[in-house]
Formats: sequence, structure tokens, C-alpha cells
Amino acid sequence: MPASDSALLEPFLAAPERCAVLMDVDGTLAPIVQRPEDAAVPAETAAALTRLAERFGLVACVTGRRALEARRMVGVPELVYAGNQGFELLMPGDDQPKVDPAANPSADRAQKFLAGLEPQQRFERVGIRQEDKGPIQVLHWRGAPDEEKASELAEAIATLASHAGLIPLWGRKVLDLRPAAGVDKGTAVHRLLVDRAPLDAAIFAGDDRTDLDAFRAMARLAGSSRLGTAVRVGVFTEESPAEISEEADMVVTGTAGVLDILRRLGA
Repeated sequence: MPASDSALLEPFLAAPERCAVLMDVDGTLAPIVQRPEDAAVPAETAAALTRLAERFGLVACVTGRRALEARRMVGVPELVYAGNQGFELLMPGDDQPKVDPAANPSADRAQKFLAGLEPQQRFERVGIRQEDKGPIQVLHWRGAPDEEKASELAEAIATLASHAGLIPLWGRKVLDLRPAAGVDKGTAVHRLLVDRAPLDAAIFAGDDRTDLDAFRAMARLAGSSRLGTAVRVGVFTEESPAEISEEADMVVTGTAGVLDILRRLGA
């Protein structure tokens, strides 16, 4: 790791109990696979996170997955899980996540929108799969027979969703449709850090557009009375948007690069 990157990690090694480690899951801790349900966090990554949970003031996963699913997938119950793009918060020892009240007034809005699409807009015919995450509905087309055609239909659906008052959010061959509730990974990161403030430093690693909200929330808090240093780690892959590398303080390659950081933090 270059000397400049090592310098960014120094506050975390000096006083880990006054620092936070925040991680996206898919594409950051777990490699991207054809079927999201088949994704897994490698055992060595889970072991590294377990070591960090014993030393750091806060270790959390901030993910688009449901919080309970993320805990099962990561396999480290000692962590905090901010799931469903910030709509859920699952604390260590809790059996069920707390759901943000902002989700309740429009909890079924995205689901009703998809159910009401015209026949020519039906996404199943081109191999797009729907994932029901309560207030958020997700369309996946990785592995569809014609991914380009599926992507074009997803773009058309996203436009319709915007006109219907929903917020479309793009991922890697994924489209999230969410209610306009002002909740995202950025608000989740802000709440997690402010609840533990004051902190000397916080690090967040992510690979996709949804993680940019977290990057920007970190940047807004950095240098304040709540947070000293903010380190944004961009996880580079062939599918990552350019903004991830552009807005990051350091860039690593794939999940192996993230594991290297976790091991350095736990040294």
C-alpha cells in the first residue's frame, strides 16, 4: 500500500476505540456473483471483521440488503447492520431491525407501481427479476438472456417511476425504486457516526453509486466536532462507476483490496 494510504490509516491504529469502520457488503466484502442470493463473504473477511469488532468503537455494514440477510451473509453478529439502503438498523443482540418511520407512509408505493405497469413494460419477459424489500423494490438483470435489452427496459421503467414520485437508484445491473423518504446510505452513515461522536476517524469502503451518498455524508462530517478524519475507500472493479474512484481518498482493487485494509486495521 502506498505511503500516503498508510498515513490515512494511522489514526485508526493509534486509537481504534475512538474510530469507526463502515463497509458496504456486495462488491466490497463479498464478490459480485450472477445471482445475489448466492453471494457470500469469505471466511477470512468475516474473521478480520470479528477482530475489528473487538477493538474499534464502531464496526458496521451499510448495505442495500435487508439487515437480517446481511448479518446472515457476513456471519459476524457483533457488527451493526444498517440495511435496506438505510431504512433498517439492526444492533448486536437484536432479533429484529428497527425500521425508519419514514418508510411507513409509503411502504407499498414502489410495489404498487411495478404491479401496475402496462403489458409492454413487464420486465419479466426480458429476464429482469424483482426483489421485494418492503418500501424498496429492486430489479436485477445480471445474467438475463439479453442484458442490453433488459437495461433499456429498466431505464424506461426508471423514467416512469420518477414521474410517479419514486426515486430510481442505479447499481451494477440493478435498479432500486424507493419512496421519496430522504433515507439512503448517506443518512445511515451520518446517524451511525453522530450517535458515536466524537470520533477521531471513520472509514467507509464501497464500490457502487449507492455508496456515493455515504462518501458525501462522510465528507460533510469530516473536520467537525463530531468527526475528525474521514477516509473514503473506493473499491475498483470493471463495473464500478468512475465517481467511486474520483471521490475516494484511496482506491483498492476488488474485495481482495478491502480484505487487505481490514487486516491492516486489525494488525
